[in-house]
Amino acid sequence: MFEVARTVGPFELCHCTRCRKASGSAFVAGLGVDVADWRLLAGADLIRRYAAPVVERPPPYRTAFCGRCGSPVPDPPPGATWFEIPAGLLDGDPEIRPDRHIFVEHRPSWTPRGDALPQLTKAELVALRKAARR
Repeated sequence: MFEVARTVGPFELCHCTRCRKASGSAFVAGLGVDVADWRLLAGADLIRRYAAPVVERPPPYRTAFCGRCGSPVPDPPPGATWFEIPAGLLDGDPEIRPDRHIFVEHRPSWTPRGDALPQLTKAELVALRKAARR
């Protein structure tokens, strides 16, 4: 069990292969949260973690889940100040809406299209994040 005091974004719909495999869905709705605004309330002993092999460069893809029910569990990386949580885990309204689709080159052909959100490939996302760090 956890709580989030506030969400900060971005709110991205990720179509990368690893997110699709980990979620069993067409995309993961990843919601940005500052670590300081997140708190684990109970169940730390039930959390299991998996780090997939590094594909291109560290860090590896990490996922955490409940060892009892299998639900995803928010799990900030060590030393992080910000991380993403699956938006579907929240009981209430996060009070922000999705910003964009990312890794759209991996989007399955059967997924609906046509929303007005930006559609970013990996290269476009990397360029956007580099520009944001300046």
